[in-house]
Amino acid sequence: MIWRNFVSLLAATFLGFVLAGCDVDVKDPGKAPDVDVQTEPGRMPDVDVQTPDVDVHTEERQMTVPDVDVQTEERTVTVPDVDINVPDEDNDADAP
Repeated sequence: MIWRNFVSLLAATFLGFVLAGCDVDVKDPGKAPDVDVQTEPGRMPDVDVQTPDVDVHTEERQMTVPDVDVQTEERTVTVPDVDINVPDEDNDADAP
């Protein structure tokens, strides 16, 4: 359980650094084509939807369930160490 939480935290941290550490320089923003359409405007279809009635409720039932006692201890474990080098904003001077 602790290992799963640690891996989730590490993945979220790494993803945050990757997304925040990007330096994107747009050289050509591109252009959408010009389109001239002479026709009648479109319309949405007329739809009548009948959905089922759903009745959600709870009830109590007698079941046999396990009784679990969890013991924890503190240990030293090897974990990944991630270093991320973010590019400088002045790197675009080297671009052609």
